[in-house]
Amino acid sequence: MAALQDFYHDRHIQQKRFQELKLAAASNSRQMLSMDMFAEDWNASQFWYSEETALILAKEILDEATADTCIAVVSAPSAFVQIKNLLASRADTDEACLPELCLLEFDDRFALLNEFVRYDFHAPLKLPGKVTRP
Repeated sequence: MAALQDFYHDRHIQQKRFQELKLAAASNSRQMLSMDMFAEDWNASQFWYSEETALILAKEILDEATADTCIAVVSAPSAFVQIKNLLASRADTDEACLPELCLLEFDDRFALLNEFVRYDFHAPLKLPGKVTRP
């Protein structure tokens, strides 16, 4: 019984943190994000990169990015969160100088992020129109 109570307590804390994240995202805050706010869904075979691996990927992706760069992160929200965090840490950088980002992801919890684009990995070449550039 104690294990079940711990589970419900942890789930309640997770939901509260997620609601706080939604409020921050709605205000377009440049706050640091954490994948701890998004529990992995084992039923969806959903597993995040470790924070260290995601940070390495993010640094490589941003290495030569400019304001003219368009970055699409496909089904890798943990890497996307680290990209957002690296960009947010550049507090002195004007928004207009940042690369364009989008997260192609099937998990609708990430819709609270402005860059979220619903993506069906069962039809990988069927991209939404807003992802393609003229």
